[in-house]
Parts: sequence; C-alpha cells; structure tokens
Amino acid sequence: MFTLPDIRRLIAGALLLLVFGLIGWAQLDSTRDPDRWQGEVVATYPHDPSAFTQGLTINQGKLYESTGQYGNSSLRRVHLESGRIEKILELGENYFGEGITIFGKKLYQLTWRSRIGFVYDLETFDVVNTFGFSGEGWGLTNDNQHLIISDGSSSVRFLDPETFNVIKRINVKENNLPVTQLNELEYINGEIWANIWHEDRIARISPRTGEILGWVDLSDLYPRSSRVSEDVMNGIAFDQKTQSLFITGKNWPSLFEIKVTQL
Repeated sequence: MFTLPDIRRLIAGALLLLVFGLIGWAQLDSTRDPDRWQGEVVATYPHDPSAFTQGLTINQGKLYESTGQYGNSSLRRVHLESGRIEKILELGENYFGEGITIFGKKLYQLTWRSRIGFVYDLETFDVVNTFGFSGEGWGLTNDNQHLIISDGSSSVRFLDPETFNVIKRINVKENNLPVTQLNELEYINGEIWANIWHEDRIARISPRTGEILGWVDLSDLYPRSSRVSEDVMNGIAFDQKTQSLFITGKNWPSLFEIKVTQL
C-alpha cells in the first residue's frame, strides 16, 4: 500500500519524465531538416533594368517597388503587365531606399543606414509620418498586426505599426545554427519568406520560433552569367487575393511570376 509521501514521489517522477520528454521532442522538432521546394516560371513581365530593387509588394494588382543606391533611391508604383512606372517619388541624395510594405492605406519604407523609416499615403505618396529604429534597415513586411523588419543579421523584429515599439524578436536558425543575411521579406500564408543576400534561394521562416521551415530554390530563374556581382535576387511580392507569387532582383530586366512545388 502506498503512503502519501510515496504517491507524491511517484507524481513528481511522472512530471519530470513528461517535462524531459517534451524537451526532447522540442529539440527533435527544432533540428528537423527543412522542406525543399523549387520554383517554376508561370509568366514573365518586363522590369526596369536600372531599378536596384530593395523592396517589392503588390496591392490591388499594382506593384510597389523601393529602389536603392544613394542619389537613385525611389518609391514606385508599377503597372504589372507592362512594367511602366505609374508614379515615382525620389528619395534624394541622403537616403538609400530599402524594404517596403503596405499596411491598411499606408505604405512603409525603410532606409539602409539612416535609421529612419517613412510612412506614406498609399495613393499620393505624401509622407504622413516617420519613425526611427536601431541598426540597419533591410527587409520589411507585416502580418496584419506588426511591422516585421530584418537588418542583415539573423534577428527579425516585430514592431507596433503605430508606436513603432519593438513587440518581440525572433532569431532565425536552421538546426539551431543562425541564418544571417536576411534581406527582402514577404509574409505569405502565415510564414515569413526571406531572400538571402547573394543567394538564389528563399527561406521560409516560422514567425513563432524563427526556425527555417523550408528552402525555395530559384537558381534557374535568371542565369548568373547574365548578371554583375550585385545583380542579386531581391524582390518578393505575394498577391493574397490571387495567391500569385512574383520574384525579381536588383537590375533584373524581368519580373517572374512563379509557382513553387515541393521536391
């Protein structure tokens, strides 16, 4: 017959086994190999080859693009099928344009090293607000609750879109090793998709844990033999309504609509 102390020890032992089992399962899950995907071109559209693309998004069938380089940075609205620039705002000599995202009726744009972001009226491109942030600005997207920012490291920050306070931070990793050089971002069906600077692949990231869920190989999209060193893939736009995915890069002459399939 068990005494009360015996029962307490049995319960404590069972709880310890449960805790260690959950920890072991979590470790196993966090070190699983990411899924592998590949892209297939569905359609090809013209893209301004002088556009040093740093950010790309789509809204109501219109592309919005941020371009970089001091003295050539801009914010653009682009007609998808023709590549024609419908509206453009030059940033001036002091700013290097980076990632963009549309949140409600506002468009947000980062700058690289100026530690300032701009908030625009989506229709007029009038500046309605600015915000500061620490470190460099690289990629920008949103999850309908937060602005999501990368800075070239493995860290991704989630900001309140009104106060711009950091709400949380995740560290992106694959098999518990940090994944850095996270560049242009897009939030797609509950995942963060990120270009990796100077690589022809996209990371699919868990916004909850930072774990790499999968890799999308786009190495056949635009031959490296046709590029110079900085003409890297750096533009992801996802049309939530049509579930269409668009990819381009810095100074690329084409914008590609693709579909991804698992290998």
